[in-house]
Amino acid sequence: MTFSAAHSSADSPAGPPADKRRDLLAAWLGSHAERYALSLDTLAAASADASFRRYFRLSSAGEHGATLIAVDAPPPEKCREFAQVAQLLDAAGVHVPRVLEVDFDAGFMLVTDLGTAPYLKTLQQSGPGPRSRELMRDALDALIRWQLSSREGVLPAFDETFMHREMELMPEWYLERHLGRKVDEATRGVLDRTFALLVASARAQPQSFMLRDFMPRNLMIATPNPGVLDFQDAVYGPITYDVVSLLRDAFLTWDEEFELDCFAHYWERAKKAGLPVDADFGEFYRQLEWMGLQRHIKVLGLFCRINYRDGKPHYMDDLPRFLGYASKVAHRYRPLVPFARLIDDLQGSAVEVGYTF
Repeated sequence: MTFSAAHSSADSPAGPPADKRRDLLAAWLGSHAERYALSLDTLAAASADASFRRYFRLSSAGEHGATLIAVDAPPPEKCREFAQVAQLLDAAGVHVPRVLEVDFDAGFMLVTDLGTAPYLKTLQQSGPGPRSRELMRDALDALIRWQLSSREGVLPAFDETFMHREMELMPEWYLERHLGRKVDEATRGVLDRTFALLVASARAQPQSFMLRDFMPRNLMIATPNPGVLDFQDAVYGPITYDVVSLLRDAFLTWDEEFELDCFAHYWERAKKAGLPVDADFGEFYRQLEWMGLQRHIKVLGLFCRINYRDGKPHYMDDLPRFLGYASKVAHRYRPLVPFARLIDDLQGSAVEVGYTF
C-alpha cells in the first residue's frame, strides 16, 4: 500500500513514541483477530509517508482478502476524515479501501488492501506510451465520477485563507530557511501580487470535491481501476486542482504532448458528463496551469519544512522539478512575469545551495 508524500501534519503527534505505538497497534489488532482471521505474527511495515502516519500489512484468512492494512495514525492525524471520505468516494463509484475497524481516539484503523502495484512504478517503466495513457484515462474517469458527486457544505472549503496559508510555506521554509534569503519588500510585493492572482483564478473556477493528493503515488492498479489512497485531506475547491496534480506531481515529469492528451481527455469527458468546466479549452488550460502553480509554490515550502522540521530529507531531491514547473508556467503568462523573474533568480540561488542531503 503506497501513500502520499504531499502533506505533513501541522503538529507533532501526541502520545507514545513510534515503537510503543506499534505495540499498542498490535494489541488493538489482537482484539479483532478472531473476527477477521488475522495472523498477528505477520504484521510488517507496508509504507510510511511525509506525515506521521504509518501502514502495516498482515495476513488474513477472512472474507476481505488474503492481506489487510493496519493504519497507525496518531492524533491529530485524520482517521475520522479518512473514514468519512472513504464513504463518499465509494458512493461515487470510486475504488477505495473499505474501513473495517477504527479507533478514532487511539488513531488505529484496519482497512482492506488494494495491493502492491502502484501506478507510479508502471508509469515510470512505460513512459508516455499506450499503457500510461490508458492508466491516466482510467484515473481521470474516476476523478470525474468523484466530482459529479460534489455537494457544497460536506467537506472543508479550499478557500482564500487556505490557499494563502499553503503558499506562505514558500517564503518561510524555502526562501528563508532553505536558501537563507531574507524576504525583502520587493520580494514580498512580487509574492503578494502573484498569490492574489492565483487565488482569484482559483476562486473564479467551478468548485467541486477535491482530493488534494490525486497523483500516481496514491493510485493503485486494481480491479476496478484505479484504487485510490490517501484522501483524508479532501476538500471542496477548484475543479482543475486534481487534474493538474495528476500530471504535474513530485515523481514524474511528462512531455507536453502527453499532458495535453490527458487534459483534453478529461475536459471532453467532463463536459459530456455535465461538469461545469470552462467551455473554452484555452481558458480551461490557463485555469489549470495557474492552479498547478499554486500547488507547486506550496510544495516548495512544504518539502523544505518536512526536511528541516520533521527530519525527512528525501523529498528535497524533487525541489528542482517544482522550480521547473513554476518557471515554465510563470513565463507563459504576462501577469506572472515578475514571479517568473523571481523564480529565475531563485534557481540560481538554489544551485549555489545545492541539493545533497
